[in-house]
Parts: sequence; C-alpha cells; structure tokens
Amino acid sequence: LLLQGRVYGMRGAALHSRAQELIDRFGLAEAADRTVRTYSGGMQRKLDVAVGLMHRPQVLFLDEPTTGLDPEARVDMWNEIARLAGDEGLTILMTTHYLEEADGLARRLAIVDRGRVVAEGTPDELKGELRGDAIHVELEEHQMDGEVRRALERVPDLYDISVEARALHARADSGARAVPLVLASLEAEGVKVASVTVSRPSLDDVYLRHAGRAFNEADQEVKKP
Repeated sequence: LLLQGRVYGMRGAALHSRAQELIDRFGLAEAADRTVRTYSGGMQRKLDVAVGLMHRPQVLFLDEPTTGLDPEARVDMWNEIARLAGDEGLTILMTTHYLEEADGLARRLAIVDRGRVVAEGTPDELKGELRGDAIHVELEEHQMDGEVRRALERVPDLYDISVEARALHARADSGARAVPLVLASLEAEGVKVASVTVSRPSLDDVYLRHAGRAFNEADQEVKKP
C-alpha cells in the first residue's frame, strides 16, 4: 500500500494515514505484518482493491474480483463494491463471470460473446426484452436435439427453444400453463425428465438469447487452450 501511494506521489503523514485507513476498512489490521502469500483468497482480493484505492482514483477497474472466493467473502466484496459506487460515487468498470453479480451490482452492463458486444443496457432493460417465463428442464439422459424438438412441436405458444446435452430451455407466455404440456409431450416421446423449473427472465436467459448457448457453456469455451 505504501509503495502504491509513493508511485502516485503520496508522501509523509498523508501516505501512512491513507494506508492505515484502507487496512482498517478492509479488515486487514491483524494480518498487516504478514507476507501476502499467507493470505487467503478473500484477503488477497481485498488487498487488491485497497491498493487500487490508495491514491483516491475517480475510476476503478476490477477484473473478476470475486472469482474463487467462498460465499461469505464474495458477499463482503459485493457490499464493498456497492458502497464504493454508492456512498463514494466511484465509477467502477468490472468484468465478471457471475451473471447474478452483474445483475445485482451493475447500473449498466455489456454482454460480450466471442469478443463482440452482443447486448448492452441496464439489467432491467435487458431482462425486459424477454416476455413471458423461462422454462428450464433437466433431462435424465442426453437426448438428440431433433427428438426433443419433435416432442415440443405439440406445445402451443412455446418459443426460443434450445437443447444442450441434458438441458432444455424454452420460453412461454405462461410457464404455469406450459409446463404440464411440456412434460406430457416429452413423456409421450419417451424422454425422461429429472427436474423442471419456471422463472422470470434472468441475465442467463438474456445471454442465451443473444449468444445462442448458455453462459456456463460459453465460459468453458473461453477457458479451452
């Protein structure tokens, strides 16, 4: 922290005061005399953010700040990011692979697929583009896309249908009315269902619409060597 401050021209009492302020704010006081390699993942992420704040910037860039954190540490980081943006008016540009994180924190977001911006707007604007309910069906076994689609041809008012291995995604104006028909049609074709859920539109549904596949599948493609 002191080194970062010196790089940005901070000196004397102001330098040490700011470092101590950030150590206290991020709960690192008890570990301040330990080498960083002994820190947990959550502590290291907190220190990363503290270093970025040392010289009181107007814009803060965070690259996947919660990746690898346990649930408690992730919530702590979310709260700190929200406080920085809300109470201190800091502009934060953040990349994340957690769509629920983007939904909860971002005032405006861009979804990038294969290096292209495929959707941009506020979370509510993007979710508002999708009418009706999202239906997610987990199949007991891997099914051929065509076989499942034939089963669903008998279900009226079903659209945006996609099949990925054992996962079936579709949309309907009324999920409550569509689900019994979907299950009956799949059963008639001998397709066994493990579980089914109905939900209002999410950012994962937005990504599925614009990218043509689920976000976690796209994430795996990015990570391939």
